[in-house]
Order: sequence, then C-alpha cells, then structure tokens
Amino acid sequence: MFDAIVFDLDGTLLDTIQDLANAANYVCRQNGWPQYTVDQYKYFVGNGIPKLVERFSPAEARTPERLAHTLDQFSRRYAAHKADVTAPYPGIPEALEQLRQAGVVLGVLSNKEDTLARAIVEQYFGSGIFAHVQGALPGLPVKPDPTTLRALLARPEFAGRRVLFVGDSDVDILTARNAGLPGCGVLWGFRTRQELESAGAAYIIQHPHQLVELAAI
Repeated sequence: MFDAIVFDLDGTLLDTIQDLANAANYVCRQNGWPQYTVDQYKYFVGNGIPKLVERFSPAEARTPERLAHTLDQFSRRYAAHKADVTAPYPGIPEALEQLRQAGVVLGVLSNKEDTLARAIVEQYFGSGIFAHVQGALPGLPVKPDPTTLRALLARPEFAGRRVLFVGDSDVDILTARNAGLPGCGVLWGFRTRQELESAGAAYIIQHPHQLVELAAI
C-alpha cells in the first residue's frame, strides 16, 4: 500500500485555471496584447508563474526587464483575485479526509511560489490535512526537476514511507519518475490521458475516491 501521497496543487487539488486565465488576460488587455482561452492556458501553466507569464507575453515583450514588469503586474492582479472562482475539485476534500483517517501522510508540492502555495492550501484545506506544503523556492529548480520533491521526501514525516506522487500533467509524472516514485495521473485536471500515458504514469484515475483505493493496494 501507499502510506504517503504527495499532490500537485493546480489542476489536481484545486481548479485554479479560470482565476489564472482571468488574471493573465487582464494583464494582456492592460498591455494591448492578444488574449487566450482557458483551454489554451491549461497548456501555459504547470511550470510556475514566471513561465506562465513568459508564455502569454508576445515575443517582443520577453526581455528580462519587461518580463519582470509583467510578472509584477500578474502577481498583483492574481493575488487580489486568486479566490474568485477557485475551488477544490468535487470529491477532493472527502478523499483527503478518508486518507488522513486511514493514517496516510499527505503532502503538497507545487511550482507556485512557496509562500503563495502555502497560503492557498491553508485557505482551502486548513492546517490539519497536509504534513508539509512545499512551493517553489528561490535558486532551486522547479518540477519536473526532482530537487524539491526529494527534499520533501527527506523530511521525517515522509522518510521510509511508500510514497505516491499525484498530478494532472506530464510535468508531475516526470517529476515522480525523476525522483524514483510511481506517478498517478488524474483526469479531472488540465491535461489529457494521452499526455499522462506518454509521460509514463503508473496509474491513471478518473475520480478522487480512487485515491483511497490506491492507498489500500
């Protein structure tokens, strides 16, 4: 069985895409740039907010100075509107509580900036569900590099446990593989079954209650 599960955040625990898209399109409008659909933003996210900003910025606006300015624009707008429509996916709170009651240790690893990731998890899930929440840290590579995941796994809460990594994109499955863990892809998130299979997902699930079944294997 898996006695510990580490989750991606956006597209896995929380449906954040509309708020991210709204903030990004606000910045695009402010700068007179083309806007994008929510489905397009599903492929812009996954590698951290700086990369999202780079992807929606036109080529001529990708100098380091301009990207820094645009990142600040986006961060301010998103901070003010990050909870407009964001919510846990249906079934996630119930599955998390069942896993916690079964003694499974839970964690979160996000490419969102660390302070922001912690604040969002606290807002939607409180402080008693996850043993540790880890976001992106200055100077360290983000997923799919396994550095931050390995640091999380070295914590006493996770050391020596059989850990499953759960996410909605190839970034997450590759993160798991790079850290030597089985990866579980979820179909309620931002990406497709084909992407998850191609990345080498060990498991693919359609509903959060299947996480409880996986933990009992």
